[in-house]
Amino acid sequence: MFKLKIPPPVYALSIAGLMWLLNQYFPLVHWLEAPWNSIGLVLMGLALVFDLWSLVLFFKVKTTPNPMKPEKVNALVTSGLYQVSRNPMYVGLLVLLFGFSLWLGSVTPFLLLPLFVFLITTQQIKPEEAVLTKVFGKEYLEYKAQVRRWL
Repeated sequence: MFKLKIPPPVYALSIAGLMWLLNQYFPLVHWLEAPWNSIGLVLMGLALVFDLWSLVLFFKVKTTPNPMKPEKVNALVTSGLYQVSRNPMYVGLLVLLFGFSLWLGSVTPFLLLPLFVFLITTQQIKPEEAVLTKVFGKEYLEYKAQVRRWL
């Protein structure tokens, strides 16, 4: 339905907003108090570095990182974090949300992490994979066989 129509950061921001609302109005066990919840800020910072590093790899091979137009890609990025995950930018967004959950401190926000994984997998990753298979054929299928979708 929304496949390749909503930018992945919009999904992440929407989930983060829902996490905040659930934490404010329906907090389950509040288990992480300050200053320990600052671990979440550290994770969020690391996630942003990973996302930026992944983005730089696209520019390095002079191809588009636009997740809305995967058909415009002209090179397959398989170096750096792409040797560990086919989708390190989405892993970065997930880690960012995980860090935000830690920072909020209650259990409730964690309940939305599987929803983010489901939405990104069905609405972004699988459609991207279909396009990349069409564009790169055997090269992408071999890469796909060697590197996991998430981690």
